[in-house]
Amino acid sequence: MVPLSSFDYIIVGAGSAGCVLANRLTEDPQCQVLLLETGGSDRSIFIQMPTALSIPMNTKKYAWQFHTEPEPYLNNRRMHCPRGKVLGGSSSINGMVYVRGHARDFDEWEAQGAEGWNYQQCLPYFKKAEDWAFGEDDYRSQGGPLAVNNGNNMQNPLYGAFVEAGQQAGYMHTDDYNGKQQEGFGAMHMTVKNGVRWSTANAYLRPAMQRANLHVQTGVQVEKVLLDGNKATGVRVRQNGQFREFQARREVILSAGSIGSPHILQLSGIGDPVVLEEAGVELKHALPGVGSNLQDHLEFYFQYECKEPLSLNSKLGPLSKLAIGVRWILFKTGLGATNHFESCGFIRSKAGIEWPDLQYHFLPAAMRYDGRSAFAGHGFQLHIGHNKPKSRGSVKIQSDDLDCPPKIQFNYLQHPDDIEAFRACVRLSREIIAQPAMDPYRGNEIQPGAAVVTDEQIDSFVRSAVESAYHPCGTCKMGAIDDPTAVVDSDTRVIGLRQLRVVDSSIFPTIPNGNLNAPTIMVAERAADLIKQQTALSGESVAVGLAEHWQSQQRCHAPLRG
Repeated sequence: MVPLSSFDYIIVGAGSAGCVLANRLTEDPQCQVLLLETGGSDRSIFIQMPTALSIPMNTKKYAWQFHTEPEPYLNNRRMHCPRGKVLGGSSSINGMVYVRGHARDFDEWEAQGAEGWNYQQCLPYFKKAEDWAFGEDDYRSQGGPLAVNNGNNMQNPLYGAFVEAGQQAGYMHTDDYNGKQQEGFGAMHMTVKNGVRWSTANAYLRPAMQRANLHVQTGVQVEKVLLDGNKATGVRVRQNGQFREFQARREVILSAGSIGSPHILQLSGIGDPVVLEEAGVELKHALPGVGSNLQDHLEFYFQYECKEPLSLNSKLGPLSKLAIGVRWILFKTGLGATNHFESCGFIRSKAGIEWPDLQYHFLPAAMRYDGRSAFAGHGFQLHIGHNKPKSRGSVKIQSDDLDCPPKIQFNYLQHPDDIEAFRACVRLSREIIAQPAMDPYRGNEIQPGAAVVTDEQIDSFVRSAVESAYHPCGTCKMGAIDDPTAVVDSDTRVIGLRQLRVVDSSIFPTIPNGNLNAPTIMVAERAADLIKQQTALSGESVAVGLAEHWQSQQRCHAPLRG
């Protein structure tokens, strides 16, 4: 146990945001920081080896295995919602894909009341965080904690064929979707360093743990934030079956994620009075927005047989996996050193949309997220989803019992525009794979299947086949203090309370067009300066690439094959 019981800052959650904060706040040697994590060590080959990504997210030891309530617009399916429960949090169980989001996503945040969170102000913090493998420019930087590269550099020819097919279908090529121009097809980036998953635990926490002023406690579950009137004074936790309290001299910072942070607020009596009353929790501070505004990305696998024996399906047997693992253990190279998502695409689902709302991850295999083969033989697949959903859900406390999980309801596909976008996913994807670049490889369509053609057939397929992309956010919305749906202000402070902040993906006002680890790290980098009351990094005015005729055209030219 930590001998101290009082600290300057208490950070709840050693995940994508918490590890960043632990590093940045302990840069001041006079500042004592306590970092609390329910999970344990991330020292596992299944976490550190990139190709093993499907294992930790499906393992109770490393992830909260949440499930939603029956989703009414997905045939009442209960959807899997794993969240990191280990040092590094969800950055230790995710797919390691590095996508910042489109510049307009952050302009959208500011438009919704998150003052100072436009793209110009966020860009310096994306750059501060990263160590980009391919040099510096106005958009990218080197020397930061977070290693970003392209894994095995698209050695499998299927990656390049997919990128070429996207251009033949009428879309742009992008040299760097995290740079000036997101829209288009190109190489995908990942958080891997020297063949090892570069989680925030590796990038930020381990260097900080060498400092005497950082105190890390694992196996600790936070029951509630302690309040003295409208001031947060510390936290009450359970560790080894015993309860104890830690005091915060300056601030308590919740970084428990989009499920954990609103739940802890609700356990503390902070939230919607109606929700708290139904759960039998005493109201301490009314904030109706706590737990609302829940958003996520859905995706499905568009799968094809591959006519050439190039796919990873032949590597899924026990002997092949053993060989991959041995090579990785010895040399940190080969197929074990990549997440296999090495090419991608970002497109708009229809004309009149200013920036991309659909995202492709290309995988040279036909398999499921649990790592099992989808069929016997060679294949490839597109992970395709609509990334700017209008449907909204909630996270609601059910009981004051610490062991009772919250009620999670996304209301996936509730909004008709979301269904329309998934129809575009099916039709546009078929058009891309029908291009000449894929002729040497394209076999039969496995899923959805050639017979799925009409709106009704596509809708039925989507409702039965879509899965979460594991990007929940928005449940402690950042906004103006007079916004009744906002939970934190633009300085990440819980509205109406002192010395309490939330810093993680739960404060996103809207979901970005991309995977959420990169913007979560950026948010934590910028929040650290706000907490330390340092002068924020100067905003950078840069050009933002948009399709020239986005108002009237869905792509830049007609496809070679329709």
